[in-house]
Amino acid sequence: MLGNIEQWLVRIPVLLFAVTIHEYAHGKAAYSLGDPTAKNAGRLTYNPLAHIDPLGAICLFLFNFGWAKPVPVNPAYFEKRRQGIILMALSGPLANLSAAFVAGLFIRYFLLPWAVYKQVLLYLLLMNVGLGLFNLIPIPPLDGSHILENILPPRTAEKFRRLGRYGPIVIILVVLLDNYAHTGILNAILIYPMFHLGHLFAGDNLWRLLSFLR
Repeated sequence: MLGNIEQWLVRIPVLLFAVTIHEYAHGKAAYSLGDPTAKNAGRLTYNPLAHIDPLGAICLFLFNFGWAKPVPVNPAYFEKRRQGIILMALSGPLANLSAAFVAGLFIRYFLLPWAVYKQVLLYLLLMNVGLGLFNLIPIPPLDGSHILENILPPRTAEKFRRLGRYGPIVIILVVLLDNYAHTGILNAILIYPMFHLGHLFAGDNLWRLLSFLR
């Protein structure tokens, strides 16, 4: 089994990959819908340094969920504004879940006996599932909030938008309560679904890999 330092050396590039494809997908979707804002800002790139949010990266390292620096988007360019925002918001989590699906296939069918190979696949699976599912939670400023806001009737959406300023506070409180008061909120809404989906992608080999890392 690899030492802790070596594990971190594997996790760092996997983290960079996860946040990069997430934000690139947002920018590419917006660009495909007619919005050049991300491209003009230099965010339509595979350079991970352009996309990292320090706090989101720390959370992804520690808890296997987190977020990246949002790409700039101008919905005024979208022909159908609400539909365009939904598609743009979905693109990031779907990119992560697609990457996790591919990693799961390799874990399920092409699991080789190399320690680094196993770690890369496991972190690709868990970090991408974690990032994808976490961002689908409908709490501002996460992607799920943009999806929900543009599904709701306009008047309800406006009320939801006004409440959005409290979203980051809610997220921080949930994380703190879960870690220090052991409320189990994250287990219920994220960790259990994350491992269930990971098992769906990777099969029973997922449990073997988790045992390998302990």
